[in-house]
This record gives sequence, structure tokens and C-alpha cells, in this order.
Amino acid sequence: MRLNALEKISGKSKRRRGRGDGSGRGSFSGRGMKGQRARAGKKLRPSFEGGQTPLFQRLPKLKGFKNPNRVPY
Repeated sequence: MRLNALEKISGKSKRRRGRGDGSGRGSFSGRGMKGQRARAGKKLRPSFEGGQTPLFQRLPKLKGFKNPNRVPY
């Protein structure tokens, strides 16, 4: 058996992901320079709108109430 006589095993080979600045995935890693989304650690909640008043606060509250003693006829 010789190394130059080996056949390639079928199946997808692992893709090598670059880690340097030239790879496009290094340094800031697509997060931009600064800001809340560029920081490590705690993630933002899905409803966060960047300081804008949230949607649930912009919508009016539901008025009225439901009578617990209501008798359906």
C-alpha cells in the first residue's frame, strides 16, 4: 500500500473556515464596530426595537371587562 495509491473516501469533506482578518470572518465577525449588538454576553430580547417605543406599548389597551356572573340565555 502506497500513499499515492489511496483512493478518496466518498462523502463531503470538511470545509475549512478562515479565522483571520482576510477571511471576512475575523476581527469583528460581521457584528460591526460598536453598539449593543456587537457586545458579547447577554442577548437582546426579540421585542427590543433599539430604544423606540415597543409595539405593545404603542397599541391601545383593551377596554371593558368580562362579567364572571354572566348567565347565557
